[in-house]
Amino acid sequence: MKILAAFIFFTRLPFWRISKVPSEYFKGIVPYWSFTGWLTGGVMTGVLWLAAQILPIHIAWILAMISRLLLTGCLHEDGLADFFDGMGGGSTRERTLAIMKDSQIGSYGVIGLIGYFLLLLMLMWGLPLKLVCVLVVSGDSWSKFCASQLINYLPYARKEEESKAKVVYKSMTWKELSTDFVGGILPLILLLPLNLWPATLFPLLTFIAIYKLLKRRIQGYTGDCCGATFLLCELSFYLGAVILHYVYLRYGNIL
Repeated sequence: MKILAAFIFFTRLPFWRISKVPSEYFKGIVPYWSFTGWLTGGVMTGVLWLAAQILPIHIAWILAMISRLLLTGCLHEDGLADFFDGMGGGSTRERTLAIMKDSQIGSYGVIGLIGYFLLLLMLMWGLPLKLVCVLVVSGDSWSKFCASQLINYLPYARKEEESKAKVVYKSMTWKELSTDFVGGILPLILLLPLNLWPATLFPLLTFIAIYKLLKRRIQGYTGDCCGATFLLCELSFYLGAVILHYVYLRYGNIL
């Protein structure tokens, strides 16, 4: 039931028609966030592969990015914009949280989103189609696993009634952590070439950096922080994979 709640919460597809999910289940959806990456990453890969058969790969990649935006309702991108606004414009904990809760986007959010999407587009420019498809599925699930660890290491920064989603996530049990880990690592095991496995360290390092920033600035996390952490971890995974790819090409180890 919790995995169904995760798909209902993290996508805009009508999974709610399958069964009515009690509200308390939504507090335990984060351990299944990595599994939603199988769906969103899979849809992106499908759109990318089909579009690339008749269009240049960079156009196909843009269409793939749009497909995930539609699939998730820009849930994570909204969090990323609020994260940039809060961290850029807030001078105190209370001011940072207030800015992040404001529905209006500010200059930091706009600039941050522009930079994010430009880098996301350019990182995949010129890579082989097959490699891009592998990175999309692997990076989506693994980065969601990394980002989901915020709820295990930080408390919620607001009161439950102040939550925009009206949901405060519960810390994971060992069983839930193991489930989350399987969801994140299985696509890597099945798809990612061994010489690109060092790229999996980039999201972990990104997570540590964001964790330290949040602990210092707001002494906790919010839903926006979770979404922003996922996107930045994913971006760092792509960056690491691209660096490794071109290093291997330069030294003759063609992927």
